[in-house]
Amino acid sequence: MNAKETCKLSNDQLCCGCKLEDLNFESTEELIPLQGVIGQDRASRALDFGLSMRKRGYNIYVSGNWGSGRNSYVRLITEEKAIKEDAPKDWIYVNNFKNAHNPLAISVETGTAKEFIKQIEKIINFLRKEIENVFTSKDYENAKSGLVQEYNVNNQNIINELNDIGAEYGFRFSQTEKGLVSIPLKDGEPMSEEEYRAISDEEYETLRGNSNKLSIETVDLFNKLRFEEDELRRKIKNLEERMGRRVVSFHFMNLREKYKDNSEVKDYIDALIEDIVEHVEQFRGDQEQEQQANPLAMFQMKDTESFFNRYRMNLFIDNSEVDHAPIVFASNPTYYNLLGSIEYRNELGVMKTDFTQIKPGLLHEANGGYLIILAKDILTIPYAWKGLKRALLDQEISIESIGSQTGSIVSTTLKPQPIPLDVKIIVIGDAYTYHMLYNYDEEFRKLFKVMADFDVEMERNKENISKMSRFIAKHCEKDNLKHFDKKAVAKIIEYSSRLADDQDKLSAHLNKLVDVLYEADRWAEIYNSRLVRPDHVVKALEEIQYRSNKYEEKVFEMFEDGTYLIDVAGYKVGEINGLAVTGSGQYRFGKPSKITVSTYKGRAGVVNIEREARQSGSHHDKGVMILTGFLGDRFAKDKPLAMTAGIVFEQSYSIIDGDSASSTELYAILSSLSGVPINQSIAVTGSVNQRGEIQPIGGVNEKIEGFYKVCKLKGLNGEQGVMIPHQNVRNLMLCGEVREAVEKGMFSIYAIEHIEQGIEILTGVKAGVANKNGNYPRGSVFYKVDKRLKELAKSSEPPKKKEEAQDKEAPKKDEE
Repeated sequence: MNAKETCKLSNDQLCCGCKLEDLNFESTEELIPLQGVIGQDRASRALDFGLSMRKRGYNIYVSGNWGSGRNSYVRLITEEKAIKEDAPKDWIYVNNFKNAHNPLAISVETGTAKEFIKQIEKIINFLRKEIENVFTSKDYENAKSGLVQEYNVNNQNIINELNDIGAEYGFRFSQTEKGLVSIPLKDGEPMSEEEYRAISDEEYETLRGNSNKLSIETVDLFNKLRFEEDELRRKIKNLEERMGRRVVSFHFMNLREKYKDNSEVKDYIDALIEDIVEHVEQFRGDQEQEQQANPLAMFQMKDTESFFNRYRMNLFIDNSEVDHAPIVFASNPTYYNLLGSIEYRNELGVMKTDFTQIKPGLLHEANGGYLIILAKDILTIPYAWKGLKRALLDQEISIESIGSQTGSIVSTTLKPQPIPLDVKIIVIGDAYTYHMLYNYDEEFRKLFKVMADFDVEMERNKENISKMSRFIAKHCEKDNLKHFDKKAVAKIIEYSSRLADDQDKLSAHLNKLVDVLYEADRWAEIYNSRLVRPDHVVKALEEIQYRSNKYEEKVFEMFEDGTYLIDVAGYKVGEINGLAVTGSGQYRFGKPSKITVSTYKGRAGVVNIEREARQSGSHHDKGVMILTGFLGDRFAKDKPLAMTAGIVFEQSYSIIDGDSASSTELYAILSSLSGVPINQSIAVTGSVNQRGEIQPIGGVNEKIEGFYKVCKLKGLNGEQGVMIPHQNVRNLMLCGEVREAVEKGMFSIYAIEHIEQGIEILTGVKAGVANKNGNYPRGSVFYKVDKRLKELAKSSEPPKKKEEAQDKEAPKKDEE
């Protein structure tokens, strides 16, 4: 049996249809909607572990491709965890009476912050009236009068002493509006102004001398007067503080007792009482009377009101309506959105702020729960990633300006007390981003110790098929779609395997499947069907393809009108049809390309013309270099490889990469060297190693279908087909049209394991196996290649070496 017969695939091997007996329902109406994710056991276990681990650094990086269900599942599992956890405490920012630039953060039990703030405001408003009443009461007036009377008595006694001493020097002390003044005496009575002006110079000098002596002698008594004044003010201040403290402490007594177990609240109430007592004059009504006659009263009233802002409270985080741990999804994780900010207000052209202008960030809102962030968002926003890491390392949230991060000079502003951080961060991104962060960001390794890796595919077994059916049922219920009958579900399963490029796998790109569900539902609605049928699914897939395949149609038009040169019948030496995958956006397709080879005498080996023109990628370059290794291993062990082979993809004007055409190029080289023509009806794809073993490639379905379309345009003759690596048989999920052509014998698929099989199928001539002397059977392809290489090697020898070789051969001829 020849290679063509042994390597030819049957129609059953070209696709793996979904067995209806595996679907134990008639429509998805009968199924319980799926809650969870399909076929992601590894990621699911990692997430479950990471969410339950409360130690420092066990934050989670979720790695996976877009559309794999990672976002939905992360939200689902965090909700399951969060609902079992208590809601976090409320947070309030209050004025720091000792240093207003450093507002204090106070935590209270969940849902009690609003009530606490109302109680404080109520007490403050009450005290503004109550304190005013206290200082207009008889008790206060009597106590103050007693102090003033005592002061007046003491003051008068001192003045009497001053007058006794002053009489000795001819002076008397009198109390005026300007204070206590000394008046000269004349005949024991105070001088009038006229008498004072009429005195002589000698009398004036005498008065001045006596005045100086009097000043020296009465220093102590004047000090006593000042002391009495200070003492009066001190006693009145103490009286006011004592009476103010009594009323303030009385009204805060119950509140302080209520929060006796909260040291932060107790300390704040104590500081609040002290500040009110210290500024008790602001609570008195004296100033209002003064302001009535003042032209700037409006501004003074505003200052009075702004003074009482110090007793306001900033309800920073309110969890009164939260009954479990919070889950926050960061849709725009800027630096300030994450860590909070300090806002400013314009007052008469001046930007001002205070502790009431402190605004929370996403970390504050998620504190005590879970924060979900997309890696592409936070890594592209300046300083956001650095700010997040700093908060996690410090285990507290500091609200600062970006300028402090950059070292820039910033204006003086508030520096609020940091709030302790207890949050589980879940960053969702792709594998490339994870490896970049892990390798180049040392802090990332410390902070994100759990990686939940979402796979791109899952096993196609009964369990996952059942889950996929329930997944469809979930979207029918959730998105109000028509339910799918079992045959329509089978089409979705088959499409999932096509996306996975594997008969034994299902794709984890669930978003693509959901798009098909939506569109199939629409076609069912157009055709007035109660259920979504298989023809609706097929129609949806056809329309999706049609919307995206304009480029493909243009390419195949050029094949049809001969713009692209390609032969799909006959035999040619050194020419072969290769296959590549191209496309735009979400759609890709297979495009055949003519590959030609020219071999001639030389020592350059295999020359990649694409590389010389700088249109070849590194993987393609490697594949071409491997060809030299194969030729040397098979044919150059006893002679130099004295040939040059130029390889080119004809009519290719873009970058070519990948090694999937390396076996194709090798067949063309062998054909050119041997002179044996290649059947142009068969296109080839597959990688090859230096031992001639065929290796698997990607995009096998698109490549086969692409060549089939060209053959269909040129005319099917029953000889056409595609040769693929045997490892890719499991990846075959070909469309119905190709399978139908194979079944009718109009198209064929061959799966090969090594070069010898491939060259036999392409040429109809056996490759040949070398005997123990290294010689190949006469007439085989390898025999002709070896013969041609010997001729090239011999013709490449210098003339002297040729003569020496002839001299060595001459005696042998004589002996014969």
